[in-house]
Amino acid sequence: MQPQQGERTGGTLAMWLATGFGAGLSPVAPGTMGTVVAVPLGYLFSSWLGPTGQILCLAAVVAVAIWSADLAARRLELKDPGQVVVDEITGYLVSVALLPPGWITLLAAFVLFRIFDIAKPPPCRWAEGLPGGTGIVADDLVAGMYANLVLRILCVSGILSL
Repeated sequence: MQPQQGERTGGTLAMWLATGFGAGLSPVAPGTMGTVVAVPLGYLFSSWLGPTGQILCLAAVVAVAIWSADLAARRLELKDPGQVVVDEITGYLVSVALLPPGWITLLAAFVLFRIFDIAKPPPCRWAEGLPGGTGIVADDLVAGMYANLVLRILCVSGILSL
């Protein structure tokens, strides 16, 4: 398969980003390893950025995730390669978005995100069927939204104090 122009110029960067700086190359639970990489990023994201900054940053991260996941999938000639974990990183950032920073938030978001990412409740499965990098990332965005919503419900109900 002959690489296209975008794959030649951005392929290495795309693979590095798509694999979560190499975390996706783990022989055991690459998706979980990608989420582990996301935790310190989630802390910086929620601690350093205000609401507007988080939304803008998230939009940029989603765009980069779709681009890098798409290029990596084409390079690896797979629809949704296990090595591609930028989607887990992006989904985790959605999980902690606009919530107070702290270790309870980070840990609870990690657990909830992994549950939703693995279980793939509707419409995660549908979103996964979208073409290319969009489908690779979209199901994790939905899983992240579910995790974020559950965290908010747990806080409002008094079960969890963030």
